[in-house]
Amino acid sequence: MTKKRKLSDLVATETQRKEPNPQPTEPESDTEPQPKYLTLVRKETRLKELQIEQLTAISRKLNRQRRGRGERLTENTLIRVAIELLLSQADSLSGTTEAELLESLGLELTE
Repeated sequence: MTKKRKLSDLVATETQRKEPNPQPTEPESDTEPQPKYLTLVRKETRLKELQIEQLTAISRKLNRQRRGRGERLTENTLIRVAIELLLSQADSLSGTTEAELLESLGLELTE
C-alpha cells in the first residue's frame, strides 16, 4: 500500500517541478531520438487520491513484469491508454454528469 499524501503536498511538488518545453520539437539529429514525453503536449487533470494510488500500483506491477524489456510504463502511460479506450467508446457515451457518463459505459462512480 502506498503512503497517503495530502493533495496540497502533491500540488506543491508539481508546481515546483521544472517542466520541459511543452511543445513538441524536432529531434536534433536522426541518431538521437527524442524522449517520448517531449513529443507529447502537457494537459493537467485532477484525479482522486485513490485513482493516483491505483495508477501507481498498476504501473509498478507492469514494470516489474516487463523485467527491463520495452519502455518504462508510468501513470501517464496508463492515463493515455485509458483515454484511447474512452475515445474508442465515444459513440456509447451519453449523459450530463460524470456518473451518467460512466453508467453509459457500464461503469460506476467510485468515491
